[in-house]
Amino acid sequence: MASPFRTIWPTDDRFVEVIDQRFLPHEWVVVKLHTYQEAERAIKDMVVRGAPLIGATAAYGIYLAARECIEKNLNASFMDQAFEDMAKSRPTAVNLFWALNRMRLKLKDSLDLVADAWEEAQAIVEEDIETCRMIGVHGLPLIEAISEKKPGERVNILTHCNAGMLGCVEWGTVTSPIYQAKQKGIDVHVYVDETRPRNQGANLTSYELTRHDIPHTLIVDNAGGHLMQHGMVDLVIVGTDRTTRQGDVANKIGTYLKALAAYDNQIPFYVALPSTTLDLKIKDGLSEIPIEERDQNEVKYVIGKNSSGKIESVLICPETTQAVNHGFDVTPSRLVTGLITERGLCAPNEAAILTMFGDLA
Repeated sequence: MASPFRTIWPTDDRFVEVIDQRFLPHEWVVVKLHTYQEAERAIKDMVVRGAPLIGATAAYGIYLAARECIEKNLNASFMDQAFEDMAKSRPTAVNLFWALNRMRLKLKDSLDLVADAWEEAQAIVEEDIETCRMIGVHGLPLIEAISEKKPGERVNILTHCNAGMLGCVEWGTVTSPIYQAKQKGIDVHVYVDETRPRNQGANLTSYELTRHDIPHTLIVDNAGGHLMQHGMVDLVIVGTDRTTRQGDVANKIGTYLKALAAYDNQIPFYVALPSTTLDLKIKDGLSEIPIEERDQNEVKYVIGKNSSGKIESVLICPETTQAVNHGFDVTPSRLVTGLITERGLCAPNEAAILTMFGDLA
C-alpha cells in the first residue's frame, strides 16, 4: 500500500520542507527549512517528532549547514558547531545521534561537502522508508495469527503515542504491519491512546489512521488496562526512541504502564523499531538512558480547536500549580514479548539482540 504523503522532502531548490505536526489534525501546515538552525528548532520544538524522522531531519540539517558553509565560505568550525547544536536538540532519541555520526563519517574527508551531505541525507531517508516497510513485513504474521484464531472477528490492537508514518518518513513502525494487514483484507481495529501531554495519539495517530481508512477508537491514557481486563485488546504494539542491548525500551511516558497491564492480562506486548533505534553501548535502560524533561506548560495547557474553528491553548489547572513533564519512561525487557525489526522478530534479551545486530555494535 503506497503512502499518500511523506513527512519530509526536498524542494526543487534543494532546501527541505516538513509537515508542522503541531497543527495536526486541524490544519495542514508545511514549513520550509533553509538553515541547520531551523532544522534544529524543528526537532526541539516538535515540529517534527518520532525517532526516525528526527534522524532524517538532523541529516538534512547537516546538509543545510554544509550548503551554508560553502556558499558563505565559512571555516570548519561552523560545521563543528552545527553538529554540536543538532546533537543538543533532543537527548533521548538515539536515531538523532546515529544520523549525525553517519553524516560526520561521510563528510570527514569529503572533497565536495555539499554533494556528499546531500547524497547521505537522501540515502538515510530512503533507507528509513524501506526499513519501515520491512518492519511491517515481519510484524504482519503476528496480526495474521490472531486473525486466524478468531475467524470472522476483528483484531484489536492498542498503541501508545505516535509511531506511524508521521514519526518516520513513510509507513511508520507500529503502523506498518497494521497498514499491510489492511492491505491483505484483515479486519483490524486500533485503540489509540490520546498520549498526554502532547496528545500525539489523538492528534497524529488518529489523523493518519483516518487517512488510511483504518477503524480506530480514541481512548484516554488510563483506559488501556480496563480494556485489557475485559478482553478487548488482542495485541499491544508500541514504538521506541531508544532500546538497550538487553531489550529495555524507552518510549513516550506512559508506555511502561501499558506494558504492566499487558503483562498482567497475558496480552502480547511488542515493540516495533528500526535497528537505528538500538543503542548497543548501553545495557540497563533504567540507569543509563537519559530521560528528557520538557516544559511544564505542556502539561498545564491543552491545545485544540475551539467552537469558532480557531486553534488555541487552554489552561487546565490553577495558574500557580507546578507540573513535572518527563517525556519518556523505560519499559524493562521482562515485560516485552518481542521486538519487531527490519531483520525479523527478535527476543528482548542481550543474546538474541547481539546475534541479530552484533554487526552494529
